[in-house]
Amino acid sequence: MVTELARRIAIPEGVEVSIDGSMVNVKGPKGQLSKKLSYPEIEIKKEDSEVVVESKRNRKEQRAMVGTLASHINNMIKGVTEGFVYRMKSVYSHFPMQLKSSSNEVAISNFLGERQSRSAHILPGAKVEILKDEVIVTGIDKESVGQTMANIEQATRVRRFDVRVFQDGVYLVDKR
Repeated sequence: MVTELARRIAIPEGVEVSIDGSMVNVKGPKGQLSKKLSYPEIEIKKEDSEVVVESKRNRKEQRAMVGTLASHINNMIKGVTEGFVYRMKSVYSHFPMQLKSSSNEVAISNFLGERQSRSAHILPGAKVEILKDEVIVTGIDKESVGQTMANIEQATRVRRFDVRVFQDGVYLVDKR
């Protein structure tokens, strides 16, 4: 007995989706994203105004991957229409830290009074804006925006001190 498992993703107005083999291209008002999405026995195709991710086998592994690939395509569509915004807040109680952003990294100086400044890598596709005590990471690719936010958060991780006392760092406050 062969059952078919499929997820359907509606393509909103103003968004173009093209599928060339395992390459999925999504173009919208905010930009264009391309991603190679493939998995054995799972097919991605476009039907009318929706993308269909389907598997011929109804096994746990295929069901999980159908959902994962559908979520990736959904995130690509959301990225080119709305974009992603992650708001972070810099918190310090002992030493005032300074944050500076360049094209591909964020420099964190005077963190916990350290003389050496720390740095966090900004991935391509993400834009970092530093306001007084707020860091805003924006972009259309959810993976690069989220990884850039994580890089900033990890760069300000407290080491060699009690984290219950030294709660300094840059932390995620809101994501949209």
